[in-house]
Amino acid sequence: MSTLSLAVRDSSTMLRRNLLHARRYPSMTLNLLLTPVMLLLLFVYVFGGAMSGGTGRSAYVAFLLPGILLMTIGSTTIGTAVSVSTDMTEGIVARFRTMAIHRGSVLFGHVVGSVLQCLMSVVLVGAVGVAIGFRSHDASVLEWLAAFGLVALFALALTWIAIGMGMASPNPEGASNSAMPLILLPLISSAFVPLHSMPGWFQPIARYQPFTPGIETLRGLLLGSEIGDNWWIALAWCAALTVLGHRWAKAQYDRDPR
Repeated sequence: MSTLSLAVRDSSTMLRRNLLHARRYPSMTLNLLLTPVMLLLLFVYVFGGAMSGGTGRSAYVAFLLPGILLMTIGSTTIGTAVSVSTDMTEGIVARFRTMAIHRGSVLFGHVVGSVLQCLMSVVLVGAVGVAIGFRSHDASVLEWLAAFGLVALFALALTWIAIGMGMASPNPEGASNSAMPLILLPLISSAFVPLHSMPGWFQPIARYQPFTPGIETLRGLLLGSEIGDNWWIALAWCAALTVLGHRWAKAQYDRDPR
């Protein structure tokens, strides 16, 4: 059997293992998914009238949902960090090292499984958004595909970062805490209010962090607003985080197991 076919076979096995774990223990995924859903409902029905600036609640739903979708990815990847840390601390990775399997399949099984969970979570949160009034009348099929591709890239990038966090953490509780910035960063982005409404000294911080360019690009694709240079900044963040997370996770994985 060639190296490539061995890698594909073993990565598929690890992917199936991770998906089975997620199916058997859905409480964590459900808890992480409820956070963006509750924020969506809270900001639409409690704060929406005040934060819409007189444009109406339906307009604020359209403004808010792209930010909530990227927050959903950050929330879902916390479960990945916890799952990786659990594997590292309970000895299963040490067992895998003694078996005749492709070395990278453990990591890639987590990556593909996490990306699939992120995309399913985004679809569910998006369905909630549509149910409460989100509409995209101007987006073409290509723009929808581009938006989906951007969401997938963000899921891949944040997954690698979460895996690095999980491997570097001494226990699953530590992994959960260290991955909290993946939820907190969207709170200081343009997810909930426009950048121009923020204090002048804070606007550069909010604008050039990873989430704001992605949010503004999604709004441009789905709502027809101005994208500007946000698209390439978002892609640059995705590429940088993917490379950083991959190297970090691989360096941790190549160390002697704890």
